[in-house]
Amino acid sequence: MMAAGIDPRWRLDTPTDLPDAAVREISAALNAFVADAFALYLKIKNFHWHISGPHFATLHSSMSRPSRSSPPPTCFGGTTLRSVGDVARHQSIKDNDAQFVAPNDMLRELMDDNKAMAAPMRRGHAVAEKHADAATAGLLETFIDEAEKRTWFLFEASRTHR
Repeated sequence: MMAAGIDPRWRLDTPTDLPDAAVREISAALNAFVADAFALYLKIKNFHWHISGPHFATLHSSMSRPSRSSPPPTCFGGTTLRSVGDVARHQSIKDNDAQFVAPNDMLRELMDDNKAMAAPMRRGHAVAEKHADAATAGLLETFIDEAEKRTWFLFEASRTHR
């Protein structure tokens, strides 16, 4: 498949045995997850640096842990996200630009976001399985498991830090 106007010598052609249609479908599914992962990463960093109150040390430290997860790239020839604007067009996680967010509200919002992130990951997993892309399905299983653990952690932390 050649994009219009692109010299074939310079076109990205990552080797894969997946058909072009499968690559496009898997890439589109992953882009939704990757966009949400970037949006959530920025939100976590925002909350991490703006947490305050009596539980500062615990919450500041715990918010640095979830931000270490990085989304999987779509590296098998698919179209990837290209900019912050592209992320914004694909994300379902809502930004939080508030001047102040109470610590417990931060935890609950991050919990809800992590829970919501499982949906695009599960859709991506289903698409990967449909096309027998075991590597992508396996990566997504790991990311789903991590999101569920973070959801549980944030739920418990929000009950503890009131």
